[in-house]
Amino acid sequence: MPRFFRRIALFTTTAALAVALTLVGDASPAFAAAKRKGKPAKRKKAVATERLVVATKRGQPNVQAAGALVIDETGTTVFAHNPDRERPIASISKLAAMLIVVDRNLELEGLSTINHSDTEVAKNGAKSRLLEGMTLSNRDLLHAALMGSDNRAVPALGRAVKLTPAQMVVAMNAKAKQLGLKNTRFQEPTGLSVNNVSTPREVIVLLKHVIANPVLGPITHRAEYEAHPVGKPPLKYNNTDRQAARTNVQLLGGKTGYNDFARYCLVVATKIEGRTYFMAFLGDEGKLTRFGDVARVADWIVSHKPKTVLATASAPAPTAPAAAPSVVVPLAPAPAAPAAPPAAAPPAAPISEAPLLPLVPVAPAAPAPTATATP
Repeated sequence: MPRFFRRIALFTTTAALAVALTLVGDASPAFAAAKRKGKPAKRKKAVATERLVVATKRGQPNVQAAGALVIDETGTTVFAHNPDRERPIASISKLAAMLIVVDRNLELEGLSTINHSDTEVAKNGAKSRLLEGMTLSNRDLLHAALMGSDNRAVPALGRAVKLTPAQMVVAMNAKAKQLGLKNTRFQEPTGLSVNNVSTPREVIVLLKHVIANPVLGPITHRAEYEAHPVGKPPLKYNNTDRQAARTNVQLLGGKTGYNDFARYCLVVATKIEGRTYFMAFLGDEGKLTRFGDVARVADWIVSHKPKTVLATASAPAPTAPAAAPSVVVPLAPAPAAPAAPPAAAPPAAPISEAPLLPLVPVAPAAPAPTATATP
């Protein structure tokens, strides 16, 4: 009987809890509104931040990007997947935009004010912290564009060098042609257009030129920056590519990109095991998957590092025996050195002791030849 009553109590408690949860759910604004309309409440779909996959596939890093290229400092290909196929590149376009404004002798300490036309150019893009009417130095705007990927900073910088957004596009396409980028084209300066396209190979070329620029290079390498709008609180920017950094990956510079067509993109310069590697990943699904691609490539590089230390240490050992005979050869003429006294007439008696020379064959057992072969 006691067991029966315990079961009844457990059932009653469970039922009461279920009723309470139902009431709480119905009390939420979404459920209340849906109930009034007679429709079920819609729940937001979960956003996949990273595609969880195995690290390697068929002996290669399991890169998830639709197009990818990894090369080392000598230009040797480490990994490639559709490296020359054109794809939308989103905000990676800003690399070209910043190159052309710096090429036109942008006054870094000059001031630019965000106006309505800037907000129109950046319309439908990510939310901006550069509010209309806000005034900043052009140096601050460069950081906002490259580190924070703020779209409003781009046309404002173009205006600082007397270029309209349309003129910026013309200059960006001319720059691509100058750099020999045959598959890179721009339709607008921020990266919002699906027609801003390039390839993994060519965005690496763009990044190399940005990193080599004395003004832009340090910006792409910086992890954090604080901009100071005139008369406003400071704006802190964290570089959008920082999540690619790991214990075995040092970041030298890079740029992220995203729009609905390009998906998640990344081009980055890294240092792994003391060597420089350039990586481009275009068309990743999941915000963090592009950084996962960097990690998978880096781990693969480390695990496939040539094992040269032991080979170098053991290499001299086999050569020592071969060198020994060549060392023994000079020992035969060595007895001739005592022949110098025969040239002098007085010490004739020692010459009579010359028959002791047959003992020389004992010399090869001496360690002297081995010491000579070590260098």
